[in-house]
Amino acid sequence: MKRPLATALAALATTAALAVPAQALDLAGMTDAERQAFRTEVRAYLLENPEVIMEAVAVLERRQAEAQAQGDTALIAANEAALFDDQNSWVGGNPEGDITLVEFMDYRCGYCRRAAPEVAELLESDGNIRLVVKEFPILGEDSVLSSRFAIATLQHSGANAYEAVHDALMAFSGELDEGALRRLGDTLGLDTEAIMAQMDSDEVNQVIAENHRLARDLGISGTPSFVMEDRVLRGYLPLEAMEELAEQVRADG
Repeated sequence: MKRPLATALAALATTAALAVPAQALDLAGMTDAERQAFRTEVRAYLLENPEVIMEAVAVLERRQAEAQAQGDTALIAANEAALFDDQNSWVGGNPEGDITLVEFMDYRCGYCRRAAPEVAELLESDGNIRLVVKEFPILGEDSVLSSRFAIATLQHSGANAYEAVHDALMAFSGELDEGALRRLGDTLGLDTEAIMAQMDSDEVNQVIAENHRLARDLGISGTPSFVMEDRVLRGYLPLEAMEELAEQVRADG
């Protein structure tokens, strides 16, 4: 894949060539000397007007971003039910909110932990955003173990228990193993043994597999990643940026 600058330079050269009347410049029929002279002229122009290069790069990046956004919109539409109406994912915030924010997260992800209080503040300060959490363990065995415990909690003990486990796992430090999960469950007053027995069930496996399939279909490979209505946000997004995006979504809606 060409880098933006190289692509922009190639586009500049092509544009310069196309700007010349066809009868004055036959690219296919150029001699070696004519081709070298043309290249020399293009190079001289760019050296005298270097700002043109950055303008071309900016246009190229804007076009690429627009194409990416259009592609994301189509992907979201094709996976709308799995994203927004999945009965196996926890729903928080305002269940009747006018905007749905879907988060793909991993408990061992540092940026997920950084985003967690900002997402919570967004939900509280806005008051009209519905949150759907997708368990997306991608950072090793501890990630998978944590997600299995959280999903099993949701399936066995319900939404309130899941929320407590989710928040605790986000704040957890140190080595995470089955012993640590048992202590966590007991501290929260859960039916820990029943949840532990559920962790390796087909139902839990299905949730994880479906979330990975959905992420793959959306071109999501890292955490945290978000879907806000018709937009995919790959990577950590500060609170202020999420607030601005919510305003844009409402304005465009």
